[in-house]
Amino acid sequence: MTRTQRLMANLFDGWFQMHRRFPPALLDDMTAAIADGEHMHLGEVRFAIEARLAPQTVLAGLDPHTRARQVFGQLGVWDTEHNCGVLIYLLMAEHRIEIVADRGIARRVKPDEWSAICAGMQESFAAGQWRAGALRGITDVHALLAKHFPSHGKARPDELPDRPVFL
Repeated sequence: MTRTQRLMANLFDGWFQMHRRFPPALLDDMTAAIADGEHMHLGEVRFAIEARLAPQTVLAGLDPHTRARQVFGQLGVWDTEHNCGVLIYLLMAEHRIEIVADRGIARRVKPDEWSAICAGMQESFAAGQWRAGALRGITDVHALLAKHFPSHGKARPDELPDRPVFL
């Protein structure tokens, strides 16, 4: 996508439907899915939804991947005991999904595994299945974390909020 296309998407695309696509009931279900899944592994999962980027940031060259990394830092996803926080970032205007994993996870999980999760979510979202796509992404991230960072049934504190955040 060119910078001009990105600018137009951030100005005029369906970003304004964010609250309709992610109503409170779905946010509640996503919160429950994140909380329940975190019992299977040592990781912490955050889900951030951003409607659009400001035109000046698009013109300055900020891309969704870089923005996701900024959000990862802003939300403190990096600040977990086992360095195993994961951010699922959705930029509505550009139809982009980015997954950013902390260094403890990045050492073990291949980028292709994250890409496959993003592709599955994108497929559901493109079909208008926002609920299915969001919950599928959360479930798939939990499965990957359980594979690489199982909890072995040990209870642990919840270090990050489970509720998805609108930016």
